Amino acid sequence: MKINNLKGTVELSNGVQMPYLGLGVFQTPNDQIEEAVHAALDYGYRHIDTAAFYRNEDGLGKAIHSHSLPRKKIFITTKVWNSDQGYDSTIDAFNASLEKLRTDYLDLYLVHWPVKGKYQETWKALEDLYEEGRIRAIGVSNFMQHHLEDLMESAKVPPMINQVEFHPHLRQQDLVDFCKKNKIQYEAWSPLMQGKVFEIDLFRELSEKYKKSIAQIVIRWDLQKGVVTIPKSVHKERIEANANIFDFEISDEDMARIDQLDCDGRIGPHPNDF
Repeated sequence: MKINNLKGTVELSNGVQMPYLGLGVFQTPNDQIEEAVHAALDYGYRHIDTAAFYRNEDGLGKAIHSHSLPRKKIFITTKVWNSDQGYDSTIDAFNASLEKLRTDYLDLYLVHWPVKGKYQETWKALEDLYEEGRIRAIGVSNFMQHHLEDLMESAKVPPMINQVEFHPHLRQQDLVDFCKKNKIQYEAWSPLMQGKVFEIDLFRELSEKYKKSIAQIVIRWDLQKGVVTIPKSVHKERIEANANIFDFEISDEDMARIDQLDCDGRIGPHPNDF
């Protein structure tokens, strides 16, 4: 992944260009999402990530519809929630998401969690929607290697994305390597560990060294690891600051030091238990 600027992309296995830095809107209420999304789009973001479970697809749809940027310039991701998994219910959930988002297609649709006994049927629905041209790319979220192997045994179309918890305390290098081997792009949620990165001494040191904020150091580390990243904020200043990471590079030595912080520490639930 060549890191150039905020509009830079990574090529997925099917040739779709996905912006490698985006705005996450988890826990962003509908009455704040329009201002946040407009701030992001005005600054140069072209990738917004939501989910049915976030209950703000309608707010995002309004925000995108009211912005001057053409729909085709914005990469929109949403996800099918656990209670909607299964073939027919996934189709219904997809159509409901499209209506809320005020669009007739998605750039990326993900299976939010690997619901045992259901994610295979859910994936078949995504494959059909993809083959119909209603989704540009399809993928999964929170899938461990054994989930991916199970899914890929029967899949006609392999997943193009695996969006998982990824941050300095949780790298899951074996999963990263498996995804890379199978041309599944890795994507991070909770890259800033819900604020816990600001408590780590190493990042205070690196912030001084590179004259960048701790958030900027972590997001830059993600991208240099080849991981698509979607930090969340509702504040214009932070949204802009999170993207101000293209004028420096973390050294190999410091990248390795950050890697060594890995302690298999999760912020969210384990996919095997959720």
